[in-house]
Amino acid sequence: MRSNERVEKVCSTAMAKIAAATIATSKGVSSGTESRLLCASDRARLTAKPPPDNSVRNRRGFCGVVVPGVKLPNRAHHAPRSNVIMRQLGFENMDSGGPLVLRMSRWYLAVGLGYLVSYVLLDWISYVHPFATFGITPWNPQTGLSFALILLFGGAYMPWLFAAPLIADLIVRDLPLPLGVELLVVAITGLGYGSAALLLLDRRFGFDRSLSSRSSLLWLVTIAAASIALVSIGHALVLVLHGIIASHDFVQVSLRAFIGDLIGVIVFTPFVLIVFTRRRFPVVSWEAAAILLLVLVGLWGVFGFTEALRFQLFYVFFVPVVWIAVRFGLEGVTLGLAVIQIGLIAAIELSHESGTDVVAYQALMTVLSATGLAIGVLVSEQRRTQHQLRIHQDALHRAWRLATMGEFAAAVAHEINQPLTAIGNYVRLAKRAVEKTPPDTAAAATASAEAIVQVDRAGAVVNRLRDFIRLGSIETSAVGVTTLVAEAVAVFGPELERRGIGCQTSVARDVPPVLADGLQIEQVILNLVRNAAEALAGAGRYDGKIVIEGVTGPNGKVTIRVSDNGPGIDPDLGDDAISAFATTKPDGLGLGLSLSRSVIEAHGGELRIESTKHGTTASFTLPAVHSSDAAA
Repeated sequence: MRSNERVEKVCSTAMAKIAAATIATSKGVSSGTESRLLCASDRARLTAKPPPDNSVRNRRGFCGVVVPGVKLPNRAHHAPRSNVIMRQLGFENMDSGGPLVLRMSRWYLAVGLGYLVSYVLLDWISYVHPFATFGITPWNPQTGLSFALILLFGGAYMPWLFAAPLIADLIVRDLPLPLGVELLVVAITGLGYGSAALLLLDRRFGFDRSLSSRSSLLWLVTIAAASIALVSIGHALVLVLHGIIASHDFVQVSLRAFIGDLIGVIVFTPFVLIVFTRRRFPVVSWEAAAILLLVLVGLWGVFGFTEALRFQLFYVFFVPVVWIAVRFGLEGVTLGLAVIQIGLIAAIELSHESGTDVVAYQALMTVLSATGLAIGVLVSEQRRTQHQLRIHQDALHRAWRLATMGEFAAAVAHEINQPLTAIGNYVRLAKRAVEKTPPDTAAAATASAEAIVQVDRAGAVVNRLRDFIRLGSIETSAVGVTTLVAEAVAVFGPELERRGIGCQTSVARDVPPVLADGLQIEQVILNLVRNAAEALAGAGRYDGKIVIEGVTGPNGKVTIRVSDNGPGIDPDLGDDAISAFATTKPDGLGLGLSLSRSVIEAHGGELRIESTKHGTTASFTLPAVHSSDAAA
């Protein structure tokens, strides 16, 4: 009943406004006094603003008509307790699925200590083939971590860049240098890398810490390489001036330090930046397992043959790196390069390579990393461009729909203008006939009868227009459920990724094809997924997840379910969630689910929405096409 009352209220208000707009501009069929069909009290009733009420607010409905008295639900009580706790900790501006850097930006001490522990751990792990006893090695991932710290959290963490190397030398190497030399080396390292990272954050460079553009990646590699060269030369020069290394070792020490720090930045810094700024990484799949197997085979091929062929066989690693970059973009290739680097160092240690060979391998790894990052950023940019193009196309489609709605409103105004004008005239004639003394009942009856005819005519016009805009004929065919789900996810997948919402599809192998109009069913699935995503975003879920399932249901039908872990159906809607004009969105029309139900029912199925203890589940059924039907 509430649904019917809401629809009647919306329709009556919309029709009244259309009538007022059209009749006001009409010339009428009689004199100027006769053309004013609405009395002053009617105009006052139509234009009066509803009384303010804190619990009941106006809702804009179809075509922007203000519908007074429709209560907007308060969704605050649906927000998960974890989100409330995060706000109490200071994350008021954290959006759904926000990047990790946003959720950690207020924890200064925790971030600093985490960096310190990670720096020491990475220094200890990568302390292989050092020059003498100090920390000049062919691989220094801790340098990449230092760059990432400043790029992510800013210059406030500069002091940690001085503390971390000093503590690492104390714990890992027991301070191999004299204290004065140690402090000088730490100062050169901290100032060099900290200043380079701060330079990258200068607005003139337009650096994006999520590495979303080629220019950001190019600036990172260029400025990092320049600062690493200066720091490496300064480090080696200090050691030479204090007599710790011989002057003829200057070039070797500088080159080893340069290669180690550069590969640490190229491999580790992009990986950390993407982990902390992007919401999603490529999911584990059979393809990822195949790539990992190819990397392991490459390591075995490089270090399992004779030493004479090892450097030539190293180029085998270009195959998995290019594969990862093309398939998964920058996000995937950074992870792949980190895995290859770790595997390479482990294989070098197990094969007991000499220090000179390790530096040569790391030089090749630098070229491999630069190639993979370049391809990965190009692929990511192309996908981002395609996503933006899809958004623009969607915007054009929405603009077209608005224009169509405007034309439809103009058609309604034009078609019902004359019947409404005639109704007003006949009603006034009947009123005057009744007010005569004695009343002219015959004239009043005739005018009333003519008014009824015009009312029926207006109703027929509205019904005809409704039939005109109704969905066209359904062209059904046998369509695979997997195809329907995949097409819908492909359209809305980038938006889910942008919001940080996971999407999992599961279609049973024994699910038969369905008899449906593929395009319309894809739109239904897309609408249900969009509603779930908007509910998760509105609830502030940073662990939002949507599951799309396809199973064989009873009575020879297939059931498709779209589930989420959101707040569930708003109690204020109750059983009216699928009804027309029922919505909890500030700018929603409340027509999406209603139209989806019409599509499903036209296919002979049923659409249902229910709340569960884990969120909301929307499901619908479609007739299945069995092998006997297909053969026939």
